[in-house]
Amino acid sequence: MISLLLSGFIGMFSETALNVALSDLMNLFHISASTAQWLTTGYLLTLSVLVPVSGLLLQWFTTRQLFIAALSFSILGTLVSALAPGFEALLIGRIIQAASMALLLPLIFNTILHIFPAEKRGTIIGILGLVLVVAPAVGPSVSGFLIDTLGWQWIFWLSIPFLAIALLFGSLNLQNVSTITKPKIDILSLVVSTFGFGGIVFAFSKVGEGDGGWGSTEVIISMSIGILALIIFIIRQLTMSQPMLNLRAFKHPMFTIGTLMLVVCMIILLTTIIALPMYLIQGLGFSTLKAGLVLLPGGILQAVMSPVMGKLFDKFGPKLIVPMGLVLTSTSLWFFTGLNTSSSVALIVLFHSLIMISNCMVWTSQANGLNQLPPELYPDGSAIMNTFQQLAGAVGTAVAVSIMTAGVNRFMNDVSDKTDPVNGPLSIIAGIQHSFVFPLIVAILGLIFALFIKRVHVTK
Repeated sequence: MISLLLSGFIGMFSETALNVALSDLMNLFHISASTAQWLTTGYLLTLSVLVPVSGLLLQWFTTRQLFIAALSFSILGTLVSALAPGFEALLIGRIIQAASMALLLPLIFNTILHIFPAEKRGTIIGILGLVLVVAPAVGPSVSGFLIDTLGWQWIFWLSIPFLAIALLFGSLNLQNVSTITKPKIDILSLVVSTFGFGGIVFAFSKVGEGDGGWGSTEVIISMSIGILALIIFIIRQLTMSQPMLNLRAFKHPMFTIGTLMLVVCMIILLTTIIALPMYLIQGLGFSTLKAGLVLLPGGILQAVMSPVMGKLFDKFGPKLIVPMGLVLTSTSLWFFTGLNTSSSVALIVLFHSLIMISNCMVWTSQANGLNQLPPELYPDGSAIMNTFQQLAGAVGTAVAVSIMTAGVNRFMNDVSDKTDPVNGPLSIIAGIQHSFVFPLIVAILGLIFALFIKRVHVTK
């Protein structure tokens, strides 16, 4: 588990760490913002296409084979990115890294479900939060320091020794934990899955770039193709005796609620990760390093509290922990909807930390949901949760940026002197105020669903 969690942490760290460096990369490689955005879009697209297939791969290959393949891809992609002489090479490196994470994330979930008894899964899912939640949260802080002191390449150079250690110890200790059944591969399911999940993620990514917004031709076409393909995919999976991704897992209500809570967590987390650094840097004029330091306490507290909340879940269940977390999150997001030029940095640190801690509380609902699945649905449950995680990331990012852009434009349209340099930062802050309304609504809706959560009782 140490090998799996270490490699997963580094992979998730690199998913958001490069976002801080996009401005530097635009100047270095002489590329536009929309081109640079492909470093994120390409990563998300690769994940969205490959993660749904992972449930099938877990039934075709051993744990050891998949781990070695994932880590080999991760080291290769990281090395290509670190040595990249231009944008194209860096993009290829990012796509290889994403292929690694598409294998690794479901593998981690599946291994946890097989080697830990159900009554202890809350603790280990809490530790897993260090990988899937804390790593993206601290990514901008650490990368801000690296970019200011050593250069953007060190985001990747720093990762390679840890990946090598994880590969070495995992190769020596990992054993197969699941049953290899080698189910029939349905080509049509693979094709419509690729167009379905890929089309939707691509559409939301294009919205996030701000080129034409929701009404652009690219967004409309890719979204239409994605939705149509996804409908065909769902119908086919529900009518097959051996589906590629067994959507019957959603017949278990606590699994459905756990998946919804994961979506809520990721939308809130990624909106916060995008909006707060932009507020601090472009709105208040903070340096990248200073903004990273403001956000660092929240990341540290999240790292500390994630396993603690997992243990509390094992002891008390999700009935109180999850709704309480969403109340804290909603309160903090409400504060962020009123950010302005005179907002207290101490309060920003406080409410950002509360969001990070409460995210750990909501995160435990996944353990409850996975506990309700029978063992034969473990690979599918892992793949479903990780697929929805990537979709939530794409949706949350795109909607937040879209709302932020609309808020900026509305502010600039209302001012009398658009050339006044003071209005630039003020418009950014106005847009960010609006962007936090979206996760606030998501948190409130999540709270409503959380009221129906019940502890899944398992036999020890």
